[in-house]
Amino acid sequence: MITASLLVLAGLVGLAFGGDWLVRGSVGIAQRMGISNLVTGLVIVGAATSMPEMVASIQAALIGSPEIAWGNIAGSNLANTLLILGAAALVAPIVLTGAGRRDAVVALAASVLMWFIAWQGYASALVGIGLLALLAAYIIWRYRHPRVDDEGEEEAPSALWQAIAFFVVGVATLIIGGKLLVDGAVDIARFAGLSETVIGLTVVAVGTSLPELAASVAAALKGKSSLALGNVVGSNIYNIFLIGGATMIIAPFPIPRELIDVEMPAVVMTALMVLLLCWFANSISRVMGGLLVAGFAVMTVLFFV
Repeated sequence: MITASLLVLAGLVGLAFGGDWLVRGSVGIAQRMGISNLVTGLVIVGAATSMPEMVASIQAALIGSPEIAWGNIAGSNLANTLLILGAAALVAPIVLTGAGRRDAVVALAASVLMWFIAWQGYASALVGIGLLALLAAYIIWRYRHPRVDDEGEEEAPSALWQAIAFFVVGVATLIIGGKLLVDGAVDIARFAGLSETVIGLTVVAVGTSLPELAASVAAALKGKSSLALGNVVGSNIYNIFLIGGATMIIAPFPIPRELIDVEMPAVVMTALMVLLLCWFANSISRVMGGLLVAGFAVMTVLFFV
């Protein structure tokens, strides 16, 4: 048990640092190649910040534990919407300008689609390909219809060799960290008598969401509330289309039935909540942020009951 816990801790540290280094390297390479800030933020940073979830889910799928993979996807979306958005609002109230409405609609549609796939028990590489195709369509649509806040600068290394170094080390650290996290999580689940789905929903999901947490809190501290919101909504979309698609291709098994009645509806309801906030609220206050974090804490406890 101690060894498994140390593996999980080491894996979480590896994912946190690896994710940060990968983002910096990716942005640096893109900027040195003359790629626009819009494409850099939407495609490169969006994909890079989802790499911890991607690596952990693929590692789980490869060792025959799709429960961890899909639990990680659902749990990461819940962590993004409740824990990360709430924590960012606690740091500084998030002003809602309406810029995230379109993406919130896509996030809700993606959540409903994932629930539908789980409900129908679909399991095929074609489903995964379809999810990746939807991600490609989303990226093209967003590229043609950018938001006014999509052109923000991203922090990047000053030299190309530094960017490449960050990228390579980040990828290696992510792979190692993801393997350690999944191996440790599986051992803990077996030792404690917990299902792998629960471990995916909690330990793995929160751990792989650390880059989004750091990015959103930092954005809130800098007064870039739209960036904090966009980071959460965009990550949720990538989790379903990119990571869900890749997982279904590598391990074409049905989404675990135990996620259908509670966790999947929770993902849909929280996505709907974000959409309603974007449409009808002026801001996410510190009080609302506290309620979101408390809701995540209660939900996490219920997962273990």
